[in-house]
Amino acid sequence: MSRISIATFGAGCFWCTEACFDELNGVHEVVPGFSGGKRENPSYEQVCSGATGHAEVAQITFDEDVISFQELLRVFWFIHDPTQLNRQGNDIGTHYRSVVFYHNEGQAELAKNIKSSLTEQNVWDAPIVTEISPFDRFYAAENYHKDYLKNNPTNMYCQAVVRPKMEKFKLVFAELLK
Repeated sequence: MSRISIATFGAGCFWCTEACFDELNGVHEVVPGFSGGKRENPSYEQVCSGATGHAEVAQITFDEDVISFQELLRVFWFIHDPTQLNRQGNDIGTHYRSVVFYHNEGQAELAKNIKSSLTEQNVWDAPIVTEISPFDRFYAAENYHKDYLKNNPTNMYCQAVVRPKMEKFKLVFAELLK
């Protein structure tokens, strides 16, 4: 019997986040979307304006008997820079913030413990600014965002940002890949 759970992570652009998590064994689905804001059913343009308060996120449906939430967190902190406040590289705005939206107290405790451990180990040269917030609502992004890298491999952003991140991710997490 599978133990299906949901994780919701904001790690900058959801095209990168979705592409990485979708490759993991035990992950059934990754949906790019928005969470953490005030407006119902926001559009991508509304979120990018910064006025809705949402973060770009990937909502991940996974089998805990195959991959743990702790392993997902390990990937989450690897695939982005959690020290950049409201940005990832050249992507700037509160919608690109680093955030774990926890779905239960177990997820909250684990995320806080790992964040604390990474801070104590001085993994990064700057403080980790990742928010750890309760999950409220998720709104799927428009359909053209789903599988963006697979459907747009020649897009310049994918070539310059998403693909190099994916290649590095695949090398480090080869044992977890489908």
